[in-house]
Amino acid sequence: MKTGQEIKTIAVAALLVVASAAVAAAADLPARVYTKAPAPAPVVIPVTNWSGFYIGGFGGYGWSNEVHASVAGLGGIDFSTDQVKGGFGGGTIGYNWQAPGSAFVGGIEVDAAGSGINYTLDAVGKDELNAFGSVTGRLGVAYNAALFYVKGGYAWANNKITVLGVSDTHLHSGWTVGGGFEYMFVPSWSAKVEYMYADYAKENYFANVVAPGVDVGASFHTVKAGINYHFDWASPVVAKY
Repeated sequence: MKTGQEIKTIAVAALLVVASAAVAAAADLPARVYTKAPAPAPVVIPVTNWSGFYIGGFGGYGWSNEVHASVAGLGGIDFSTDQVKGGFGGGTIGYNWQAPGSAFVGGIEVDAAGSGINYTLDAVGKDELNAFGSVTGRLGVAYNAALFYVKGGYAWANNKITVLGVSDTHLHSGWTVGGGFEYMFVPSWSAKVEYMYADYAKENYFANVVAPGVDVGASFHTVKAGINYHFDWASPVVAKY
């Protein structure tokens, strides 16, 4: 029979053998490879570029509070009235250009509208602004899908005056200036609001009826809302982390 000391010696030897075997087995295992976690995917943000042709439609309201009238060759008077007013509707065609990476947008725009703006002087007569339009340059600052702009240039108006049943129609030329806000609410489609001031030079009315006739001109204010469709419009994509 083995003594207690012998049993302890055998147990220690057995433990040493087991530990040596475990170390040897671990040495035979392949080394663990640590890999870096993949970088997060970039956040893709669309950036609007306003370059390209566009067409659109609009409607609005206009009024004049300053009319210029004079007998041809003689002094005249300027008078104010809040009765020259009415609605209108029409169309627009234009072109924008925006350099890549720039916030500035330049362009040219042509518009024309049929008008219900008029003034009636009881049973004596009526002044009707039948149509008007403009050819303007446009300059704006874009914040992605939002565009703030100013514009100005040539303005025209077709006006008809009727007095005691006799009518005379003339095309007036002048200038216009204003500005607005446009927003690209979906690709290729934008909505806008705009204010414009126009001043039309005098034209001579009724000279063939009662010489020397009457020179008449006026200035107008308009506010409008419209929708534009943009051709060849694209949303370049940039990656931002």
